[in-house]
Amino acid sequence: MSLAVRKRYVPDLGAQMACCEGNYLKLMRLMPDLDDCDLREFHVSWHHHRARVQIRVEERFTYTTTLRVEQRYEDNQWIQMPALMVRLYHDARMAEVICRKQRRQLAGRYSYPNAQMHQPDEKAQLNRYLGEWLSQCLAHGHNSDRPVEA
Repeated sequence: MSLAVRKRYVPDLGAQMACCEGNYLKLMRLMPDLDDCDLREFHVSWHHHRARVQIRVEERFTYTTTLRVEQRYEDNQWIQMPALMVRLYHDARMAEVICRKQRRQLAGRYSYPNAQMHQPDEKAQLNRYLGEWLSQCLAHGHNSDRPVEA
C-alpha cells in the first residue's frame, strides 16, 4: 500500500504576470482618468443578478497606485464579498492583489494545511477572481453616467 505524495505548489510566474498585465489593462479601461478620479462605481447586471462594484483610490505614488475593489450584491445583502487591495505598478503595467481588506499581505504560495486556511495558490486565485470581476464590469457594467466602453 503506497501513500500518495502531495506535490508542493509551484507558482506559474508567466501565467501570473499575464494575469496581472491583463488586470492592469482592464483597470485602465475602467478608469481612464485614474490620475484625476478617486472613486468609480459600476452597476453590473447579468441574468437575474445585480451587483455594485466600487473602485476607490487608497494611495497614489509616482510609480504605484493602490486601489480598493469592493463588490456587493444588490439582491443578496447577506452575502459579504471580499474587498481586495490592488497595487498598480505603472512602470511595469501590472495590477496585483496584495491583500484582502483588514488582512496581511498575501504570500505567493502557502504550505498546506496552514493555520490561516489559505489555499496554496490563494494569491493567484484572487488575481484571477479580480480579472473576472473586471471583465464583468467591462462587459455588463454601467457607471452613474454611461455604459462602460468595451
